[in-house]
Amino acid sequence: MDMTEFLEQLNSGTPVQGGGEAHRFMHGVSQEALRITAEINGSYHEPPQLRALFSRLIGQPVDESFGLFPPFYTDCGKNIHIGKNVFINMGCKFQDQGGIFIGDGALIGHNVVLATLNHAISPGDRATMIPAPIHIGRHVWIGANATVLPGVTIGEGAIVAAGAVVTKDVPKNTMVGGVPARVIRTIDEEERK
Repeated sequence: MDMTEFLEQLNSGTPVQGGGEAHRFMHGVSQEALRITAEINGSYHEPPQLRALFSRLIGQPVDESFGLFPPFYTDCGKNIHIGKNVFINMGCKFQDQGGIFIGDGALIGHNVVLATLNHAISPGDRATMIPAPIHIGRHVWIGANATVLPGVTIGEGAIVAAGAVVTKDVPKNTMVGGVPARVIRTIDEEERK
């Protein structure tokens, strides 16, 4: 298996069988991600150096407008897709095997968790993982300590309140909060300017 085949399997939503070929490949990818994140987190880097390290981590270039305040953690990295003018604050944890897609102008607060894998429900098959992507629209703001679960889409212009656990899709231009997250209110036309 190579990286292209691995990502194709994950992006198709096909379960990753515990102990199978894709699972073993995933462990190798994780070791590389751990090495690069240790480098990102281990000392200070000027913004261009940090962008270069993050580009190496995800396997594609990030725009010069990208901002990151380490530490940052991921156990894969190769299925993270970042738009322009994205900022990721300290302490975020991205489990990106299922795919994380972050639109232009998104702001990701301190200690946000983006999780794209679930385990099988059956105890006998619990090591099997089921990938599902997270899509974060343009100009989304995710507050500190929020958690977004597999398969969730957060619509353009939405706000996720600090500490929320997002278990289902968030409509565009709404604010959600709570556990599980529910719509608090709509962001009106004046606030969107």
